[in-house]
Amino acid sequence: MVARHASPLQALLVDERFDGDIYPNEPMARHTTYRIGGPARFYVRANSLSALTQLVDVCEQEGIDWVVVGRGSNLLVSDEGYSGVVITLGRDFRSMRVDEEQHRIVAGAGVMLSAVVQEAFKRSFAGLEFAVGTPGTVGGALRMNAGSRGEWIGSRVVTVTSLVPGVGLVRRRGSEIDWNYRSTSFAPNETLLECELAVEPADPFYIRGKMEANLSTRKKNQPVNEASCGSVFKNPDGVSVGALIEELGLKGLSVGGACVSDMHANFIVNTGQATARDVLDLIDLIQTKVNEVHGIQLTPEVRFLGFE
Repeated sequence: MVARHASPLQALLVDERFDGDIYPNEPMARHTTYRIGGPARFYVRANSLSALTQLVDVCEQEGIDWVVVGRGSNLLVSDEGYSGVVITLGRDFRSMRVDEEQHRIVAGAGVMLSAVVQEAFKRSFAGLEFAVGTPGTVGGALRMNAGSRGEWIGSRVVTVTSLVPGVGLVRRRGSEIDWNYRSTSFAPNETLLECELAVEPADPFYIRGKMEANLSTRKKNQPVNEASCGSVFKNPDGVSVGALIEELGLKGLSVGGACVSDMHANFIVNTGQATARDVLDLIDLIQTKVNEVHGIQLTPEVRFLGFE
């Protein structure tokens, strides 16, 4: 029985027919690669399109803030947490299938990108080697156009299916989407559900060689074994942010438990007890110093959640 004064959101989440898993006041530190973040009002794993649609519709109708997250590999959550609903994509969005004849991989947005890379390799399909070792989900990779300046996931997208509040399901060709450096034309309130990726048959030894080379470079130059959000700042045109920060002697600079990585200056790592405020203060300090010396205003690549 639903309490008489329950809100529409509460009524939905306690309905036994709701196809999802609900965690009230869930610490977001459990759901970010930074291992930082206070509690979300509700953390909800939507296991079906029906559950996702119901949840988004209720939040929109009630004016409740909501956000969809993947593995939290590019996310900094406030120490105070988030007063809205954090949604993650569960069961029905974590499947993948391969069309051997059309040379296509269809992956749900909740699938780990690394799993797609490994599946392509297993089938001797090339084109996704650049993403080996990437820690996030397919949905996160699509939204941020994951990759490098030379190779990025958007160049492999045939179609994307998404859910748009007030509109419903939308399916677009990859060519209809603007794929930019670390950004895309997806609307902020658009939830990416599935994509179709183009790959091509290749010698498995060639694929393995590219994957091993890319993974070796990543391990050599990035603090992959430390808690971080990946690259903190976008590279300005023709400039390496890591080099700018390193030139200023900021490697190893710390604020509380947050520290500029000794391996790559565009990474801020959590040394164990960092707070979101520590990371944010260090970001501000780096931006100030780079602007003072080089006249460049660095743009954060990391997403912020729960900050005023």
